[in-house]
Amino acid sequence: MDEEIEACITRVQNGETDQYTFIVQRFQHPIFLYCWRLMGNRQDAEDAVQDILVKAFENIYRYRPDVRFASWLYKLAYHHCLNLLRRRNFQRKLKLVLFDQETIVHNPDYDIEKSLFSEPLSLALQKLTIEERNLLVLRVFEEKPFGDIGIIMGKSTEAVKKKYSRTRAKLMKQLHTIEEVQQCLSYETLSRTKA
Repeated sequence: MDEEIEACITRVQNGETDQYTFIVQRFQHPIFLYCWRLMGNRQDAEDAVQDILVKAFENIYRYRPDVRFASWLYKLAYHHCLNLLRRRNFQRKLKLVLFDQETIVHNPDYDIEKSLFSEPLSLALQKLTIEERNLLVLRVFEEKPFGDIGIIMGKSTEAVKKKYSRTRAKLMKQLHTIEEVQQCLSYETLSRTKA
């Protein structure tokens, strides 16, 4: 499959732009899922995947086959989503400063994320940095090898392995803490209903 993609890219780079359709068909869904898992919002992911595929087309002449095309494309997607998430965080902080907490409507991103992940996992993922969350999405959901993740994140394979190990431990600690809190809350609720 990689040879077929590389041949298609070469044709696109040589001016056969209609061949880019094959690349879009091959990568649109996987990149969409990656963006959705990273951003936690379907509409944002749909918009992002379109922007990413257009950006990839505009920059395809820069692609060199010394890395896999999928890694090159995921790196574009990572940086695009990272910028969107930073902008979203800034806007969220601005809203908190400008408006009372009570006037802010319930966040639909949280509902989508709950449907993608279990509630404890969703809460634990929210406590990770964007980079840590991306690393977990790439390794666990996208099943990318550490070498490809290193290319996507601009880090060495060893650095990615170490970061993954620390992130995984951090996530497990968060999950354990959240589950303990939920158990306590469930116990308190049960105690109140019996009283």
